[in-house]
Amino acid sequence: MKVKVILKSLLFSYAVTGAFLLLLAFLLFQFDLGEKPVTAGIVAVYILSCFSGGFMSGKILRTDKYLWGILVGAFYYLLLITVSFVVQGKWDMSLIHAVTTFFMCLGGGALGGMLS
Repeated sequence: MKVKVILKSLLFSYAVTGAFLLLLAFLLFQFDLGEKPVTAGIVAVYILSCFSGGFMSGKILRTDKYLWGILVGAFYYLLLITVSFVVQGKWDMSLIHAVTTFFMCLGGGALGGMLS
């Protein structure tokens, strides 16, 4: 049961990611945004996606909500890193960027779980 909830929450998180990235691409196309707003938008997408997945898992499971949110954030990060590595064929991220992204995903998921 819990595995299904985590998988559904991850799927929902990635659907949110897709929607927000499409919105970000549209805004980039319409307003010719620079590098800093796009980078900030990507960070916001990571956090909001993990938040939504953590919120969903917390609403469904109703016990230890923040732990399930952290788990969703961790799996989101693992899948994000794996897909990035497979698509690029190499590790293209600095250690500091990888660590901060990891904690953003965990924090977003935990916050979503706590607020559910």
